[in-house]
Amino acid sequence: MRVVIAEDSVLLREGLVRLLADAGIETVATVGDGPGLIGIVEEHDPELAIVDVRMPPSFTDEGLRAALAVRARRPGTPILVLSQYVEERYATDLIGGGAEGVGYLLKERVADVAEFVDAVRRIAAGGTVIDPEVIGQLLGRRRDGDPLEGLTPREREVLALMAEGRANGAIAKDLVVTAGAVEKHISNIFAKLRLQPAQGEHRRVMAVLTYLGRAGG
Repeated sequence: MRVVIAEDSVLLREGLVRLLADAGIETVATVGDGPGLIGIVEEHDPELAIVDVRMPPSFTDEGLRAALAVRARRPGTPILVLSQYVEERYATDLIGGGAEGVGYLLKERVADVAEFVDAVRRIAAGGTVIDPEVIGQLLGRRRDGDPLEGLTPREREVLALMAEGRANGAIAKDLVVTAGAVEKHISNIFAKLRLQPAQGEHRRVMAVLTYLGRAGG
């Protein structure tokens, strides 16, 4: 596997390179800022980009904006975003563009090498890995039982495909049903998960996070 890394901390950047190398994963390029990420992805066509959220010059969201730009230019490029803290808006923005091949982890997870390497491989293969702390905050740490309990088997299938980043048309094709049937299932999912229309496009993100939260726990 070939990866690129955008991280302004030299110590963490080199640590990631060595950690990945020990797992047989090649780092083909590294940069210390968001705009540089776009360039090395274009040049090296990696199987995964690992990106810090906050980088120079403003240390706000340069990394995330660069990651979103990469996904816009090269749809489907697997992205793993690392953050020092849980920043809900960043996770929502990232997943909102499609959950397939997306990861958002707190940097502290890197300390568990086996878990981190497993996440890297899963994201590169098109999976979705969201930090449990992020899911917990976005879902308000709901404690009212399994929120998916009321879904029908078909609705669970639709939600699982949503979590893979599939659009409605692709879901319809996979399940051999009409696009209208998929829309109806999704509407039922939103209703059963108590996701209100006022939440707009974020309803899809919240539904996916609910699924991931239950699948991971």
